[in-house]
Amino acid sequence: MSPASPATETIDDALDSSETNFSVVPADYANWSQARRNAYMTAAAKAYANEQRANTPQPNRAPRAISRDARAPIPDGRPPEFVPAYQKSLKIFDGEQLLSAKFPPRSLMLAPWLPDKGLAMIFAPRGVGKTWIALSVAHAIACGGVLLRWRAPRPRRVLYLDGEMPAAALQDRYAAVVAASMTDAPAANFRLAAADFQPDGLPDLADPEAQRFFDGAIKDAELIIVDNLSTIARGLRENEADSFGPVQSWLLGQRAAGRSVLVIHHAGKGGGQRGTSRKEDALDSVISLSRPPGYSAAEGARFEVRFTKSRGFFGNDVEPFEARFVDGAWSTSEIVADDSDAALAAYRAEGLSIRQIAERSGLSKSAVDRRLKGDVT
Repeated sequence: MSPASPATETIDDALDSSETNFSVVPADYANWSQARRNAYMTAAAKAYANEQRANTPQPNRAPRAISRDARAPIPDGRPPEFVPAYQKSLKIFDGEQLLSAKFPPRSLMLAPWLPDKGLAMIFAPRGVGKTWIALSVAHAIACGGVLLRWRAPRPRRVLYLDGEMPAAALQDRYAAVVAASMTDAPAANFRLAAADFQPDGLPDLADPEAQRFFDGAIKDAELIIVDNLSTIARGLRENEADSFGPVQSWLLGQRAAGRSVLVIHHAGKGGGQRGTSRKEDALDSVISLSRPPGYSAAEGARFEVRFTKSRGFFGNDVEPFEARFVDGAWSTSEIVADDSDAALAAYRAEGLSIRQIAERSGLSKSAVDRRLKGDVT
């Protein structure tokens, strides 16, 4: 078969009849074009999904056997068939049952903001230090250590998914994070799956049919870190709420399986996380990282840490603070609010949004807007 142009090649163009037996990887797969590989994996995923649907038990219909040829080759074996429990019935508590039920207390993976079976997000503009803090969180939880003002009670197994950085840069940053830590992590507690390691990148987390290709890597993890959302959920249309549905279902599925997930994301132009607010609906905690006023690139990783969502914790635990990585070590300090007219003008001159100035000064957004316009009434 003569290869077609990557710009016009379709699944039918890319595959011939000898390449539709998905139980065996074709011998010349390594020599295929990228478009042909993508077509093969797409066809394999669709064939598997069709067979799964055909095998789902229906009333008065016996499930039929799944053909071996319909299975795409998976290194760790084929995942078991999933049948949602709600197909049988919904479990309902009345008021008395709810009050008397004995639920296990929710323990913390990283106190105070990341619980077991918890979902969280850290977002920041480009270049602020998202990967620095994400790798530091991963190491602290892997070894049961301390990071900034947070503590991991005991070591956990962490899987870090990176969709963006070169492998050499990840190695350098992780080496710096480990050197800065007071505690070593068991080797098996930190595992990294980076797009730069894979010939064809990582599966698209926004594609329900591709999500299963993560199953073998995540099955033993207690925490999954997704760095970052835009590169690993490539098919996500960030401003469309419905587009986030498959990713949210995956997140909730990990929580139901007993895992925690930390998502790393970009900030939008207004200072909040980029795209639809639906991303935050199921999350326990959301952390914003932002540059402090007067920041210089020569200072390296220095940013202000703020909680924009904090489910189940409050008071001193949610107070903002400044963090910086200097001379191979993390340090923190208090943020001193300044709401003088000169400070507000300086913040605005540095390009801070009304929302960011309000957070920095302790004023409401409407008060900041009035003061900047010279209306002091």
